[in-house]
Order: sequence, then C-alpha cells, then structure tokens
Amino acid sequence: MITFSRTDTSTLGRWWWTVDRWLLIAIGVLIAVGTVLTLAASPAVAVRIGLPSFHFVERQIAFLVPAVLIMIAVSLLDPVSIRRLAVITFAGALLGVVLTFFMGAEVKGAHRWLYIAGLSLQPSEFVKPAFAVVAAWLFAEWRKGTGFPGWAISTGLCAFVVLLLLLQPDVGMSIVVVAVWLAQFFIAGLPIVLALGLGAMGLAGIFGAYLIFPHVAARIDGFLDPANKENYQIERAMDAFAAGGLWGRGPGEGSVKSVLPDAHTDFIFAVAGEEFGLLVCLAIVGIFAFIVLRCYSRLMTENNLFVLLAAAGLTTQFGLQALINLGVNLHLLPTKGMTLPFISYGGSSLLALALSMGMLLALTRWRPENGVLR
Repeated sequence: MITFSRTDTSTLGRWWWTVDRWLLIAIGVLIAVGTVLTLAASPAVAVRIGLPSFHFVERQIAFLVPAVLIMIAVSLLDPVSIRRLAVITFAGALLGVVLTFFMGAEVKGAHRWLYIAGLSLQPSEFVKPAFAVVAAWLFAEWRKGTGFPGWAISTGLCAFVVLLLLLQPDVGMSIVVVAVWLAQFFIAGLPIVLALGLGAMGLAGIFGAYLIFPHVAARIDGFLDPANKENYQIERAMDAFAAGGLWGRGPGEGSVKSVLPDAHTDFIFAVAGEEFGLLVCLAIVGIFAFIVLRCYSRLMTENNLFVLLAAAGLTTQFGLQALINLGVNLHLLPTKGMTLPFISYGGSSLLALALSMGMLLALTRWRPENGVLR
C-alpha cells in the first residue's frame, strides 16, 4: 500500500493527504466490479456477432489503463487548472461533435462516433463533464455581482449543446445535460419565475421529442404498453432478475447474455442480477449511493462557489446516469442507451468518466480554507 509522511511536501504527498481516500476506494471497487461483469457478460455477445470471445474484455482493459492514469493525473490539479482543462476539453469535444456530422459513422441511425487511429470515440461523452464545469464557472462569475452575464452565456451554451445532441440524435444525453445545468442554476440562485418557465419548457421539450423522434415515441409507448414488441430486452432483463434470486445462478451460469444484444452495455446490471443475485446488485447500488452522498457531504463546508457548483454538477451527473441505467434495467424508465458508470463496456464512456471523477476528486480535496480535514 502506498503511504506518505504528513511532512511530505511533494505533489503526490500533498495529494495523498488531501484527496478523499474513501471516495477513491469506492471508485476503485466500481472499476473492479465492472471488469468482473464485463468478463462475465461480453464473451457471449462477442461470439454471437462473430468476434473472438474476449474481444470486448481486451478492449475494456486497454481503455482502463489510460482511464486510471487520467483520473489520477487530473485529481492532482487545483480548481483553477480544473477550470482551464474543462474549457479546453469542452471546446475540443464540441468540435468533435460537429465533426461527427461530416466524418462520423452512422450506427443505428445516429451519428455519434468518430473513428481515430482504429478507435471509435464518442465526443459527446466528454461534453457532459466539461460543460458541467464550464457552466459552474459562468454561474460563479455571474454571482460575483460585477455585471458579468454568466447565466445568459451559460444558457446559450446549454441550448447549443442540446441542439447538437438532438441532431445526432441523442435525446437521453440531452435530458441529462439539461437536468445537471438546471441543478447548478438552482444552486447558484435561479429566480422562481425563471425556474417555472424553464420547467414548462422542459416538459414541452420532452413532449416535442415524443412527437419528432420515432425512436423516442417507440420507447415511451413500449414502456407504457407491456404487450408492446419493443419490450423484448426489458422482459429478458426481468426474467434474469427473477432467475437470479437472492444469491444468483453463479458466475458464467446466466443465460440472458446470450439473447440480449446489449448485455455488456446497457443491460449489464441484469447480467449481474442473474449470475450474482440480489445481494450483489444491492451492493452495487450501495456503492453508487455512497459516492454520491459522500461527494455531497464534502461540499457542505465548501466556501468557493465555483468548486461547489462544479462538484455538485459532476456528482449529479454521475448519480443521474447511474439512476437512469438502473431504472431502465428494472423497467422503471423507458429504454435508453445509457451506460452504467464504470460497470458497462465502453471506451469513450470509461475515459469520460475517468476525466469526470478525476475533476471531482480534485475539487473535493481538502483545502485549508474549508476547515478540518475529514
């Protein structure tokens, strides 16, 4: 185990004694669980589509190494450097999203991926955490009372991001981006009249998406109608949970991964339910809850508005993404192609989550102005 003296003034020494080690351990446990579940769920999917058995496992591990390095490296930064990194990442990711319309491959009717040096990357995954930090900075500058129109600039950027995401189309990610932005705006001091207006616009936007995008209408109709043919994946997922029971059928003994196209991504939680049982599923949910609540508790004594808004936005984003994936698996929400953080297979998702959690670890580090080290 790595240990440092409290008198160690090196970069790593200061990092070790100021970073939230409980949060770091929880993230490490999630990564380990994700590796095990990818090993359990992906070989059957790979064989079914004509790939080598461990194709997805090898790719996930290949992305995992740089992801961990990114998370640790970013967590060493101070809040000012985090802000600068977010601005650069946001600009680069937005450019990548625009390029997907001209150079990106179409997958299931959507233009979300760029192929670079043989690797597929989804730029919109990096827009989410970067925009949360950029929006926090703009809101914080606005609240200083200097007349800087931070809320207006943030609103314009949010509208632009959502427009690009809807053109891909990616309605689910658009909802997450808007929800996190609204949460930050509320914390920063959203006027009640504007809050009601934005809420009404949000409801109108969801109804508009239902009317405009056929795949959104199909998913909502399938969710509301149990007999709808669109419910095939949900029905298999529910069968998996029922078959797993309390203790599960055992590692490698599940059958749902052989019939679900997205068993290693969107429905990996169903694989966990069938092979490892209810208790392991509850443990996974508990880890997500611990991370979210731990981050919120660390912010209770935060005196820097930018840090408060940025960390709250990143935490809300992380928790909301997990909640949506779990809700879909349990048939509590309409199906949506959203991964379970650090659990589902996905290179872009893993790298973006590493960036997000690296920034969150950096922002929640103890600083003298925030009082006693916890």
